[in-house]
Amino acid sequence: MRPIRSACLGAATALVTLLACAPVAGAAATDTGSAHVGGKARTFSLKSVVQELHRFPVTPAVPGSVLQGDRVVIHSDLLDEADNKVGDTDGTCTTTRSGDPMLVDEAEQCIVTYTLPEGQITVQGMYYNYVSQGPFDNAITGGTGRYDKARGSLHSETIATTPRIVRRVTFDLV
Repeated sequence: MRPIRSACLGAATALVTLLACAPVAGAAATDTGSAHVGGKARTFSLKSVVQELHRFPVTPAVPGSVLQGDRVVIHSDLLDEADNKVGDTDGTCTTTRSGDPMLVDEAEQCIVTYTLPEGQITVQGMYYNYVSQGPFDNAITGGTGRYDKARGSLHSETIATTPRIVRRVTFDLV
């Protein structure tokens, strides 16, 4: 089994999530209007701190190997700039391409839900950068509550790997 930090999605994920964009602490709780209101594009960033990450292999394999169909399940806390918990991230990723992780040729298809005080944002996309914990971009595919009919993109970037994986996630709602 590969180390947790190298199995992190994007969620992870993602991700996880997450980056060097203009942070707007508490934007999810203080913004007015829903994400789909015409002409009200907005961007905000949060930290995603991995709390649980488990890999479920499709078949017992050589330790450290990843096979097509393996599943990763992840749960993270979402924090604002002051490190106050403002939500959760929950998601799954399925390995779609296995290979040598040192060559970064593995891929996972991820579906993640970001639960915030006034609704949820759903995100879907690919994650490739296992070894380097590199950045990734996923599509915002919808939402509930304040984020009803949300569209846009999410950018995620690793900002720490110990003692827990921490990513800055930036939501760009259009």
